[in-house]
Amino acid sequence: MIAKLTGRIEGLEADRCIVDVGGVGYLVQASTRTLAALPAGASATLLIETQVREDSLQLFGFSDAAEREWFRLLTTVQGVGAKVALNILSALSPRELIAAIQAGDRGSLTRASGVGAKLAIRLLTELREKAGAMPAGIGFSPVLPPAAGGIEADTLSALVNLGYRRPEAQIAVARVLERLGDGAELAVLIRESLKELAR
Repeated sequence: MIAKLTGRIEGLEADRCIVDVGGVGYLVQASTRTLAALPAGASATLLIETQVREDSLQLFGFSDAAEREWFRLLTTVQGVGAKVALNILSALSPRELIAAIQAGDRGSLTRASGVGAKLAIRLLTELREKAGAMPAGIGFSPVLPPAAGGIEADTLSALVNLGYRRPEAQIAVARVLERLGDGAELAVLIRESLKELAR
């Protein structure tokens, strides 16, 4: 089983790339988020999930461990194959996924290609208990539920008091936290979240 590849990134396409390792080109499927982070023509490392079938061997690449863990979890849900899991991870970062699941936000999940209303409900139902323990991304600890307090909960409370719906506010705060990191000040977090909501 292949767990990691380090090599020259060649042949970047919409949903896959070729990783040249010592003259051998590995075809690796990945989310658009991971592919956008890869330096074309330069060396990079991808974490790999290998899937072996009777008629094929497929490699799925991830820029960080959080995305790979989410891929593994998503593919345990009935109706979510590797392609749909990558579509979900292309539409939502691990942090945004946690926020969407905790908020019961079907709309965010259906933004992913291949995810309809029924599958979104199944994802919310099956992953609600597991989402809080999942990694949120590089340098981030898992997102705590809003009731846990902290700067994220304070920001969310401020946005809800301003009249925004909780699910929309949670996604906006998650996106801003992913961009700025957990060390952002409350005033900055509120201001940037309002900009996010205005888009």
